[in-house]
Amino acid sequence: MNKAVLGFIAGMGFLWLGVSVSQASGDSVMGKKKFYTCEGCHSVAGYTNAYPTYHVPRIGGQHADYVISALKAYREDERKHGSMKGNVDNLSEQDMEDIAAYVSKFRGMNSTLPVTGDVQAGRAKAAMCASCHSEDGNSENSMFPRLAGQYESYLLRVLQEYKSGARANPMMMGFAATLSEEDMKDIAAFYASQKKGLTIPQD
Repeated sequence: MNKAVLGFIAGMGFLWLGVSVSQASGDSVMGKKKFYTCEGCHSVAGYTNAYPTYHVPRIGGQHADYVISALKAYREDERKHGSMKGNVDNLSEQDMEDIAAYVSKFRGMNSTLPVTGDVQAGRAKAAMCASCHSEDGNSENSMFPRLAGQYESYLLRVLQEYKSGARANPMMMGFAATLSEEDMKDIAAFYASQKKGLTIPQD
């Protein structure tokens, strides 16, 4: 990656760090009740999206603030997914905060699926992601999603969408533009291989 691209990514990172992020203040007990509309996909281990085929993401243990921002991105069409759009359009701001509070409380060790990318190569390539996502993908900054333990196929799909522009985020789009398909596979494999990370919301 050349210095100009690195400078761009670093600069965008500082801009994002300056953005005010509202702190989620949802009710996890109410969130558990409201999560019923999400259970059919997100509480089933190994469940896949029909087309294109990729694993529906693990979201247990994700930052509440990030869950809210992701839901709003689907509502505002910054992310494209028919089912998610339909579900989010029916949620109030309080609903999103409650669901996020419920989802964020999960912690645990995951049994990971076999990965197809090169984990060691991915570890080296993911070093440029550490300032936001931490070295192992377990970011403690609620602005940035935890990636550790996420499904490899989902992470690969996300990177592909940032590269194509299907997901609108200037910082991630700039980063993904520098990656080859092999780079994306390796980075996805590295984060997916981390055993301490995201889980299936199920209790």
